[in-house]
Amino acid sequence: MSENINVEVVYALPHQQTLLKLAVPPGTTAQDAVMVSGILEKYPEIDLSKTRLGIFGKLTKPDAVLRELDRVEIYRPLLADPKEVRRRRAEEGKVMKKGGGDA
Repeated sequence: MSENINVEVVYALPHQQTLLKLAVPPGTTAQDAVMVSGILEKYPEIDLSKTRLGIFGKLTKPDAVLRELDRVEIYRPLLADPKEVRRRRAEEGKVMKKGGGDA
């Protein structure tokens, strides 16, 4: 029988981060690690059918097999499209420059 590997499962909210260390059998996938970690009971809002996972900041598939010391990250959905936010900021900047105001 193979020895277990050590991995971490991480989920971050705006003001709180949860990091769980696990020892899992070789061949465990990213999704398996999330499920056995118990994090889904603590955060029932996590829907694995819609939630994206990553390993050390790189998007990964749920069936990716983990290696020793991998950190599985559970990503929350974006509230706003970053491109749209930058576009709006750029437009606001142009409007402000044109206005000049009454100084």
